[in-house]
Amino acid sequence: MKILRLFLIIILLSSPALLPQEDISEYEERLEKIFEQIKDLQKRIEEEEKKESTALSRLDRIGFKKRLIKKEISLTNIQLEKTNRELRSIRERIPPLKSRLKKEQESIEKILVTVYKFGKFNFIEFVLQSKDFKTLLAESKNLTLLAQYQDKIISGYLDTLARLNAAEEGQKRKTQELSQLIQKARQKRKELEAEERNNKNLISEIEKNKKAHTQTIGELKDRAEQLEILMRKLVKEGMVFPFPFIPLYEKKGQLPWPIEGSVITNFGRQRHPVFRTVTIRNGIEISPRGSEMIIKSIHSGRVVYADYFKGYGNLIIIDHGMTYYSLYGYCEEFLVEKGDLIKGEHPIAVVGDFGSLKGISLYFEIRFKRKPLNPLQWLRGR
Repeated sequence: MKILRLFLIIILLSSPALLPQEDISEYEERLEKIFEQIKDLQKRIEEEEKKESTALSRLDRIGFKKRLIKKEISLTNIQLEKTNRELRSIRERIPPLKSRLKKEQESIEKILVTVYKFGKFNFIEFVLQSKDFKTLLAESKNLTLLAQYQDKIISGYLDTLARLNAAEEGQKRKTQELSQLIQKARQKRKELEAEERNNKNLISEIEKNKKAHTQTIGELKDRAEQLEILMRKLVKEGMVFPFPFIPLYEKKGQLPWPIEGSVITNFGRQRHPVFRTVTIRNGIEISPRGSEMIIKSIHSGRVVYADYFKGYGNLIIIDHGMTYYSLYGYCEEFLVEKGDLIKGEHPIAVVGDFGSLKGISLYFEIRFKRKPLNPLQWLRGR
């Protein structure tokens, strides 16, 4: 009868433990945000396609499509990250389940052996073989407990087996899902490369074809006038900072550069070397140096505009008080939102090429009221 007592101890020590569930709400929030951004970009592309087809409008559409594909790639990357985490979690659960299943299987084998042995005797024979009444009560109790626990351990075994089968099936499914996501990411990168070629070819056409170039100059002028209307509105609204600040004019010639790089388009009148057309530039264009891609505010202030603006791509406007403003165009991604209060050299965006005719670069302006100022006279020398 010692085997019954031993077996009962084994049962009591081998009760199943619940596996913790990983919190994936973080992924769901990120996915939901990107879904909304994709939906907005799809809507904007539809609106752009209804408009007259000009060189700049075509460039805008390509820019939106590139952003859409990049968002879709980001979406796929998050799904890959989430699926990898789920797959890793499943793989971590399988070995303990197998170990637990083995122990439960051994316990069931002991039950079967014990039941088989006692099945050879009827109850009367069992009573006659008991040494005394006290032993009889003890062994009868053990047998009763054995009967109660055998159902529990068999049920536990079947539950563990079901969990293991589900985990292995989940592992197979997640592996297939992972493979599909990797394939989807590759396809999206090919689509992005195709749009990059379209963008490059269109810019080349604008640079080499006088008609396309002249038309583009006219459109850029119109868009500069639209920006003038926006600046007039912002100046009229004005703002008061809720904290003391150093006026921007006191930092003239000492302001930090919004991004490290080389100036590729200067402020003021620019004459095309081939077509001899004249363009008035209200700002400068800066090509980033090396891997530096973060745009920083030149001074403390409040973000009063952070959205797409025709001719300037994704545009940020910061009010520095006393009707001084800085403008940052061609952004790839915003790191701030309208209404944010920021300090000098605060990261505000990632540099991009949305709206640019010069590739990845930053379009940068400084204005007093609505008047454009030469940024090179305000930024610190180098």
